[in-house]
Amino acid sequence: MLGGLFALLAAFTFAFNNASARRGVLTGSIVQAMAITVPIGVPIFCLAAAFAGTLTAIFDFSAEALYALAIAGIVHFVWGRYCNYRATRAMGANLVGPIQQLSLVITLVLAIWILGETLTPLRVVGILLVVLGPLLTMRGDAEKRTRPVRATDQAETPVEKLETGRPAAFQINYAEGATFSLLSTLGYGTSPILVRYGLESKDLGMSLAAGVISYGAATLVVLPFLLWPSRVRHIATMKAESAKWFTVSGVMVCVSQIFLYLGYAVAPVSVISPIQRLSIVFRIYFGRLLNPQHEVFGGKLYLGTAISLLGALALSVSTELVLAHVPLPDWAVAIARWQWP
Repeated sequence: MLGGLFALLAAFTFAFNNASARRGVLTGSIVQAMAITVPIGVPIFCLAAAFAGTLTAIFDFSAEALYALAIAGIVHFVWGRYCNYRATRAMGANLVGPIQQLSLVITLVLAIWILGETLTPLRVVGILLVVLGPLLTMRGDAEKRTRPVRATDQAETPVEKLETGRPAAFQINYAEGATFSLLSTLGYGTSPILVRYGLESKDLGMSLAAGVISYGAATLVVLPFLLWPSRVRHIATMKAESAKWFTVSGVMVCVSQIFLYLGYAVAPVSVISPIQRLSIVFRIYFGRLLNPQHEVFGGKLYLGTAISLLGALALSVSTELVLAHVPLPDWAVAIARWQWP
């Protein structure tokens, strides 16, 4: 129960992070976003660990656990986040979300292979639904949502468009968006397994120390790129509007990760990850609130999102729970209880 609550809070805050990041990339660059959202996680996790009295516990992890947690931070906070920003800038957070549900399939496969979890018919159905959802959203009402580019739109910068009060033209780049959405799933799909492995069955407080390690490793990797002279000059030109939204995004995603790391400490990955995917619902709401002119909304999007969520639910609910509430013939019960490996 506690793990599920942490996962739900992680989903809510992660969705707000997505909407904030989308707002930020309207006037800022991805390099500027990474310069704020990655390093800001180190002090926030340090404060949380210090409050819990477990900051010095970073020295209590084994070398193998330290390596797993560091790699988790790099693949999630650097690789996954960069690809997520590229995808979001190309086609909006709403279209990116259903595609990123595929990371759940990666997580489940790795959980079976590395953590010894099992595959059931219910989970097979869940995988199929998670795959079907993005296919529907990519063929939905997106074309209706875009509007023709005017000559004035082409001549203005995003900042000028915001200052004049006219919404920027939303031109969807499916190729870039879909490519980087899929690439982000590699980071987002593998990191939960690495975190769970690195935690070594430690308690809640230790999970905060684990977050310090992951964010610290990610920051060490990204800093050399950010401190390159040309990038420093570029970061220094960041608009106040972009800095505000990137900071909000960085704080919210870090809070989301705190809840996730707490969840991984008390519940299996196969429970936490599907519940966290509820962020796909919350991000539609926040997208409508913060970015109504820069997101796709429509029937096919909602249908694809609902199908993806049904898939996530099928992946998270135990077979025994379903059998306890749904009367089935003996042959169906036998099939439902099949497990692999």
